[in-house]
Amino acid sequence: MEITSDTVITAAAIIAALGVIFGVIFAVYRWYLKQEKQDKDIAEIKDEQSILTCGVLACLKGLKEQGCDGPVTEAIIQIEKHLNKQAHK
Repeated sequence: MEITSDTVITAAAIIAALGVIFGVIFAVYRWYLKQEKQDKDIAEIKDEQSILTCGVLACLKGLKEQGCDGPVTEAIIQIEKHLNKQAHK
């Protein structure tokens, strides 16, 4: 078997094509992992926001019990509407 320049060029083209294919597969896999991590991060942020919202609502209800009115009542109503809307999604 004789190795010619055409054989070398063909072998190099095949190796380059395989490298590109594996590179694309690896890039897609990394993108998938990144999306999965972002989904987990978003879920954690939503949980934290829920806890903070409930805390703010508790503080506002405490203020209302002490006699504060007006904006406190409006804020309580808005937060309760928002929580109810989110619960039914």
